[in-house]
Amino acid sequence: MNKYLIAAAAVIVLAAAGLYAVKSRKPEITYKSMKVERGSVVATVAATGNLSAVTTVQVGTQVSGTIQKLYVDYNSPVRKGQPIAEIDPSLFNAAVEQAQGNALSAEANLMKAKVVLADADRTLQRNKKLLADGIISQSDYDVAETALQSAKSSLRAAEGSLAQTRGALLQARTNLRYSIIRSPVDGVVISRAIDVGQTVAASFQTPTLFTIAQDLTKMQIEVSVDEADISRAVLGQSATFTVDAYPEQKFIGKVVQIRSSPVITQNVVTYVVVVNVDNSELKLKPGMTANVSIQVAKKDDVLKIPPAALRFKPKGVESKSAAGKDKQGGAATAAGKGERKGGSQQVFVLKDGKPVAVPIKTGIASSNSIELVEGALQEGDEVIIEQSGGDAKKKSGSTGSPMGRPF
Repeated sequence: MNKYLIAAAAVIVLAAAGLYAVKSRKPEITYKSMKVERGSVVATVAATGNLSAVTTVQVGTQVSGTIQKLYVDYNSPVRKGQPIAEIDPSLFNAAVEQAQGNALSAEANLMKAKVVLADADRTLQRNKKLLADGIISQSDYDVAETALQSAKSSLRAAEGSLAQTRGALLQARTNLRYSIIRSPVDGVVISRAIDVGQTVAASFQTPTLFTIAQDLTKMQIEVSVDEADISRAVLGQSATFTVDAYPEQKFIGKVVQIRSSPVITQNVVTYVVVVNVDNSELKLKPGMTANVSIQVAKKDDVLKIPPAALRFKPKGVESKSAAGKDKQGGAATAAGKGERKGGSQQVFVLKDGKPVAVPIKTGIASSNSIELVEGALQEGDEVIIEQSGGDAKKKSGSTGSPMGRPF
């Protein structure tokens, strides 16, 4: 019986020893790296905006009335001066007839006033001779002179009345002409806000009946650029953008305006940058959302590294610095953590199976590469971007026997 107990104890001891050996074995560490390459680095500023026509005209009405006819619809091409809608002209025609009648009456009154004036003038001249011959009294002469002055005043009043009625006639004819709404520019109708039978009222706030884009072959994007990036935007810079309608196609634009007026939304400050776009193929439509990348800097034939190399920090290993010091040397402590020293930047390369920190200085950056300005790296060198295994997370204050927990 004792033999069986001894054998069982030996098996348990061997199993515990094997389990400890498995647990205490360090996991294998592997590194993923990428080569330092030579090429172009393009720095961009990302922003979003909406497409619109360069010139958009909102067409209203000068007179009130009921829409009688519509001559255009959405997407209708129009020419300058072309009728696009008509308001019921009945009231305006009546106003013109009335104004014409008033004008004719005023002309007749003017002619009458001229006749009265001529008669008063003749009477005065005759009485002047009679007064000189002593045939009439001075009072009779004064009456004739007063009649002449009154006739002159009546003539002036008739002339004023005629001018007033002619103005009213001109206004009535203008209102009649405004009853036909015409396109002010050449373009395409992109919006229509009225239907036949609808009543429109002209007021201080003129209603918008149509929206006409003058030229859809030339469009623009008003993008909102963050205040941190606006200093990098310059007139004439190239821009590329995509729209959801054509996700695989990149369109090209050009920065033509940088507005100084800030746009503050929920304490976020942005500035409007206008990008002109060629739309000769008419693929782009007003209102489309554009994801814009403005090219703010570009350098050709430079060394470049992947952004992941700057973010990499070795874990669970004692890294060496570029000068060969270990962690206890003091200088390698920051390098082993992938931190910056004295404002410099670092990447890691493999040397004798361990990551070694190499201080560098970077320049402009894009989404997939960063310019290497200074550093002991050459084209073809490999920098570490990722580590697998070797997770050395330890529980602080943990205790226990080398064999683990007792059975």
